[in-house]
Amino acid sequence: MKTVRLSADDNVVTATQPLQVGEEGATMLIPRGHKMATQPIAKGQAVRKYANLIGYAAEDIAQGAHVHTHNLEFRAVDTEYEFGTNLRPVTPATTQDTFQGYHRANGRVGTRNYIAVLTSVNCSATAARQIAAHFTPDKLADYPNVDGVVAFVHGTGCAMGGDGTGFEVLQRTLWGYARNPNVGGALLAGLGCEMMQIDWLIEAYGLTPGPLFQTMNIQDVGGLRRCVELGVKKITAMLPEVNKATRAPAPASELMVALQCGGSDAWSGVTANPAVGHACDLLVAQGGTGVLAETPEVYGAEHLLTARAHDRATGDKLVDLIHWWEDYTARNRGSMDNNPSPGNKAGGLTTILEKSLGAVAKGGTTPLMGVYKYAEPVTARGFTFMDSPGYDPASVTGQIASGCTLVCFTTGRGSAFGAKPSPSMKVATNTEMYTRLHEDMDVNAGTILSEGRSVEEVGREIYEMWLRMASGEASKSEAQGLGDYEFVPWQIGAVM
Repeated sequence: MKTVRLSADDNVVTATQPLQVGEEGATMLIPRGHKMATQPIAKGQAVRKYANLIGYAAEDIAQGAHVHTHNLEFRAVDTEYEFGTNLRPVTPATTQDTFQGYHRANGRVGTRNYIAVLTSVNCSATAARQIAAHFTPDKLADYPNVDGVVAFVHGTGCAMGGDGTGFEVLQRTLWGYARNPNVGGALLAGLGCEMMQIDWLIEAYGLTPGPLFQTMNIQDVGGLRRCVELGVKKITAMLPEVNKATRAPAPASELMVALQCGGSDAWSGVTANPAVGHACDLLVAQGGTGVLAETPEVYGAEHLLTARAHDRATGDKLVDLIHWWEDYTARNRGSMDNNPSPGNKAGGLTTILEKSLGAVAKGGTTPLMGVYKYAEPVTARGFTFMDSPGYDPASVTGQIASGCTLVCFTTGRGSAFGAKPSPSMKVATNTEMYTRLHEDMDVNAGTILSEGRSVEEVGREIYEMWLRMASGEASKSEAQGLGDYEFVPWQIGAVM
């Protein structure tokens, strides 16, 4: 097999290995993962892959020619949306799968048991890191049910509007981390004079300080050193309470998985993303929840999601997000086609339309049950969508704040990524990269091409790993200690 054609309607195929095409003396190399025209394509004619538009020929393209950035151009989409026209009813699973999780007082179930040190502002970041650093493995040895003390710090919290979208996003993110089921206890540290006042956050979200939720400000307690000392005392007092949590059986319906991709290539939409989509379908059949995100990376494929919206209001929410992003990029003199990245293009992806068609496959085939703002609590069960940028750390931060307790991350170029407090697994799109980066990859979906395995077989493997991870098995990124620096709240609006 030297090429893959994904649909009879496509006028390009994808090379599974480097190809020399053309006549002697005028040959052209088509790199592995890149596209080749299956017929002559006239300038201005639509180019199709996955039976959908991925761009337009910027010049006449001969049959057998390489199709990429030099001769394929992006144009903004103008889509006629359909709503609820592709609804596939969920068939409930005949047996109930379970995992060993931490049952919280509010009814949610966590997959990990961390203590979080959160900051209201960048000015308290050093204090938070020093507090967390105090709790070394030796100091936590007497608390085997505590996975660790982690500082979640950021670069904003002040010099921002107090009544705008950016302020609300940061509030939701901090509140979401404090309430994530993977957090057994939380300490929120501030400076004292910042725009993001801790008291406002408590009032806005009904947080009640108590043994497992503590707050403090550097200015109030007398400086950095005293703040660190007090923070250490507060968490030391928390540890016995957080350690009381033990794992107990929970239904798979309590899992909420963040569906994410980064460093994508041409095989993302062929192997890993569809396999994750099947895993998502298996989870939804159990009553669980999958959360797709990265709004700029569904651009041009959002019509596939609106057709799966369980009602018109849900579909309209997604369309409104697309229009917001079009305006957002225009105001900032950008383009929705700024993504794919250089690495994506080296891997064979040419336009955002092509990338998006592969990305939405992570969401499987079940109805779209809800569309949410960034870091907004996801309350619907089943397949859902959360607004976010395509920047992976910022997107996953929002998904965890929305309640995700596991992260499933597909990659074709390779990615070293983790996201405490929710363990992250990596799914490789191709066997070559999996072999080269096997210490970082959990599942090789490239075997769909290299060994002829089915999407469903690999999807089942991914789903079963979700259950094991939820029960405490460490993913490869988790075992290497990744996740302390990937807390990146989406910063929107003016910095003043």
